[in-house]
Amino acid sequence: MSKQTYKVCFCFRRRFRLAATESPPQIKELFEQYSENGIMTVDHLHRFLVHVQKQENATVEDAQAIMHSTAHIFHRKGFNLETFFKYLFGDSNPAIDLDRKVHHDMNLPLSHYFIFTGHNSYLTGNQLSSDCSDVPIIQALEKGVRVIELDIWPNSTKDDVHVLHGRTLTTPVQLIKCLKSIKNHAFVASEYPVVITLEDHLTTDLQAKVAKMVTETFGDMLFAPNAETLAEFPSPESLKRRIIISTKPPKEYLKAKEGKISGNGSQKENDSSEAWGGEIPNFKSKSTANFQVQQDDLEEEEEEEEDLQDDHCAPEYRNLIAIHAGKGKGGLDDWLRVDPDKVRRLSLSEQELEKAAKTHGPQIVKFTQRNILRVYPKGIRFDSSNYNPLIGWMHGAQMVAFNMQGYGRSLWVMQGMFKANGGCGYVRKPDILMEKDSIFDPRVTLPVKTTLKVTVYMGEGWYYDFSHTHFDAYSPPDFYTRVGIAGVPADTIMKRTKAIEDNWIPAWNEEFEFPLTVPELAVLRIEVHEYDMSEKDDFGGQTCLPISELRKGIRAVPLYSQKGEKYSSVKLLMHFDFV
Repeated sequence: MSKQTYKVCFCFRRRFRLAATESPPQIKELFEQYSENGIMTVDHLHRFLVHVQKQENATVEDAQAIMHSTAHIFHRKGFNLETFFKYLFGDSNPAIDLDRKVHHDMNLPLSHYFIFTGHNSYLTGNQLSSDCSDVPIIQALEKGVRVIELDIWPNSTKDDVHVLHGRTLTTPVQLIKCLKSIKNHAFVASEYPVVITLEDHLTTDLQAKVAKMVTETFGDMLFAPNAETLAEFPSPESLKRRIIISTKPPKEYLKAKEGKISGNGSQKENDSSEAWGGEIPNFKSKSTANFQVQQDDLEEEEEEEEDLQDDHCAPEYRNLIAIHAGKGKGGLDDWLRVDPDKVRRLSLSEQELEKAAKTHGPQIVKFTQRNILRVYPKGIRFDSSNYNPLIGWMHGAQMVAFNMQGYGRSLWVMQGMFKANGGCGYVRKPDILMEKDSIFDPRVTLPVKTTLKVTVYMGEGWYYDFSHTHFDAYSPPDFYTRVGIAGVPADTIMKRTKAIEDNWIPAWNEEFEFPLTVPELAVLRIEVHEYDMSEKDDFGGQTCLPISELRKGIRAVPLYSQKGEKYSSVKLLMHFDFV
């Protein structure tokens, strides 16, 4: 890897010298400070862990374990500069502790947690014409998703139940196949409960058939409360390895109305045509007009959320419903009314929530302290794109429903948030959202609570994971890093390094500061792109990390593809601190 040649034309070639990975100057200075005669001993490493990595509880035994775990690069007396650098840039020095298991209090009611939630979980692609399958359901569960949505409809002969996106060209899949796949994969990634939200379009006899399917498939795994309504939600801990059904008490079967598929171009408003997905919408800059809910923009889910009568509901079906959903007949004040005797789930589209947040922000937060709020993408997201999840989280919404089959910046933030708490799919909501005496108002800018300092030292690995002409046919790549915060409006920002020209191992050595007013809701966003003067910049990797679990010190940060798949070699060396 000393030189690399690029063909410019049939008679001319450009040759570039390829530098080997070398420690940044700051790492060399630290090594000199925490070593003696060119060797870092176990005691030196212990002091480094305490003073630089801010691991105050680190012991000499911990330092010894690190040296043993990196035995393949370990000099018998300790680390030299090369092996110390390889340790810092290695898999055993991550930015969040991947070995840390569930550590949040899991004995509180379900309403106290953000829950990893899918939308139209059965779709393999777009919302209009893709196949329905159990495969995306399995993939979601294996990534830790805890809420699966199924739209259930009669089949063509009205004697069986299919899962499909109604009034579209999506091809159906049998409900029983989806239920069996959920049973077999529900607890692969997490032992905590899986909620199945049903959007029901069935006749009474088919409801009874669904009840039989669900009962026989899940058996004792199914959580069915004795009371018709719950006074308080159970805890995730008490519901380990249980399946929960959530839907509205169904009304009599309504035959499908002729549905119009709006063909306007507004589904492109998030600029999802970009190679890595459009930038996350910044809701603090939108005008009031943007928040108006247009009838054609909303999917059929909304029309089903009225105060629904259940006179024609199969009783065995109704008895399965553990989390009742519905809006009621009144307006927003009625929707958000808190009943001291029972809890429920409310569903709002992203547009409805944005509009409600302008006038009822604290009221929404108060509602979510006891009840569950589910937010779902607006109906014109035909391309299965997503919205900014912070609009839901900062109002306490537990179920921010996302199209998991797509990709893009919003989904990366969602995946980053749920890396917290051992990746179990449940993240305890911060105390600021649960205070009853002083209800959090998302529209009020709070004082800065802490400042995150981020240093981007360098990156490597693209040479091994990409072809040498992937980024540029005529020269090595010109990489730059974008780093920033997804959080409440006052905290949300993106910054970038300079581009390093013609280098597979870019060294930026740039520092950034991010003042945070609500760090508990913040997610660190990191992206690498390759600057292209004549075309759109190329994508070089991304990751999102929950600020609440970010480890101080110098850390290796592996990057992921657009679809969230970890690259084999691509990673950044960064430094994090809070001041």
